[in-house]
Amino acid sequence: MTSEKERLDALLRALLMERPEYAHIAIPETIAGKRDLLRSLMNVRQPEPLPAETLQMQDDELAVQREEKGVVTLDSIKPSPRAPMLRLWQGDITRLKVDAIVNAANSQMLCCFVPMHRCIDNAIHSAAGMELRQECADIMNAQGHAEPTGSAKITRGYNLPANWVIHTVGPIVYGDRPTEQDCRLLADCYRSCLELAIEKRLTSLAFCCISTGEFRFPNSDAAEIAVSTVLDFVDTHPDSTLQAIVFDVFKDVDYSLYKRLLGYE
Repeated sequence: MTSEKERLDALLRALLMERPEYAHIAIPETIAGKRDLLRSLMNVRQPEPLPAETLQMQDDELAVQREEKGVVTLDSIKPSPRAPMLRLWQGDITRLKVDAIVNAANSQMLCCFVPMHRCIDNAIHSAAGMELRQECADIMNAQGHAEPTGSAKITRGYNLPANWVIHTVGPIVYGDRPTEQDCRLLADCYRSCLELAIEKRLTSLAFCCISTGEFRFPNSDAAEIAVSTVLDFVDTHPDSTLQAIVFDVFKDVDYSLYKRLLGYE
């Protein structure tokens, strides 16, 4: 039986051999070092087909990492006192076992190419695997233009616990405050994701904090828009397939904001 060290070494050699300029890169000795190098190589790799053997090694490794992180199910997340369909969870969105998670994508839809970057786009693609970037590239090649702000696209989840990923491009805030158009576009992101989820007859969906962080939307304003838009959508779509909508937050500031808005305190 192949050990994780042996599998990682073989996988890293396969990826390093793709590019002559990687010839000088040594494979680290530790499992942690090997995993960091794997993620970095995945992050910078262009969307190109991979041999089935390489993909299988990647999938086996990501399955191990998924189990180590632990899968979080809906029954472990307390419903909101304000609206039982809504829930709040603080943690890594790539751990959630729901029908779909929402990714805050960029307009090229190909993920962040910065190795080990801390953005959610990078985290989702790194946990899902290199197949996700390839599928996104196929969508964008067929589309022929950048993804408009406020719209949404759906792909498979690959090695994530979630079956699907819904990608949406949030507005980037320039200046001290978001404009009225920024606010409308952010609300459009949430509506587009919800509409796509219903179209695909999904029953559960987890949102990240779209446009906060790198896109500079103020956390408080973004939370208000997110909750009000989703509540309005739920009220106007009583017969939808959706049964649970999770607001996934990572930062303590967002947890406090959503906790208040969803009536947990």
